[in-house]
Amino acid sequence: MSPANKQHKKNSVLSSDSSSVQDYVKVLYGFTEWQDRPASSSRLAARLGVANSSVSEMVRKLVELGLVSHEPYGSVELTDEGRRLALAMVRRHRLLETYLVQELGYAWDEVHDEAELLEHTVSEKLVERMAAKLGDPERDPHGDPIPAADGSITVPRAYRLQDLDEGHTGRITRISDADPELLRFLQAESIGLDEPVSIIGRRPFGGALVVRFGAEDAARELDLGAETAAALWISSDRPHPGCVVGG
Repeated sequence: MSPANKQHKKNSVLSSDSSSVQDYVKVLYGFTEWQDRPASSSRLAARLGVANSSVSEMVRKLVELGLVSHEPYGSVELTDEGRRLALAMVRRHRLLETYLVQELGYAWDEVHDEAELLEHTVSEKLVERMAAKLGDPERDPHGDPIPAADGSITVPRAYRLQDLDEGHTGRITRISDADPELLRFLQAESIGLDEPVSIIGRRPFGGALVVRFGAEDAARELDLGAETAAALWISSDRPHPGCVVGG
């Protein structure tokens, strides 16, 4: 196929499926932003709520576009071009979430779906105007880092709360926005970003994780189930003896 035909094919796919292409590369980036598990076609299907056959068809298109690399039965990985597109979409999404909360009074459990709708339609000019209005924020309302305009991004070193052991201390760095009901629960408990945390231990026989939240003079303890503990990411204050994840 000639270079001209390849470019025509690329443009035609982007024009007919641009929103889907953008969604897929953004989800692929999200798989590995905070952990190293690769994305398989089945995991993509589960995350997007679509059939495996639909994912397989889209992955083939993304490979043709040069946005991902994929071998049969292997993981789906972003190419450099795919990562650039993904970070551009992540920047749009997280700036929109931040703008909706800070400037329009949305609650943090309301903004994800709104941003999903808006990110495909806003212009680059509007995105940069929002960034300037917000003072070029480095993170969104849930603690996810916002890529810079040049595509660079700094992801804080943090660990899932569920993976931490007794004696670990730190602060909440990120809260997953996957479940709006969970966000409302955390808000009702006054648990948010930068909240100090200390791991007290686990209840017997596989019970809840006991966590102390807040500064010493206003600390309170909560029993957290697996879903809540998996949604909170903690940056460490300092290492402690026998730490299972490091400092």
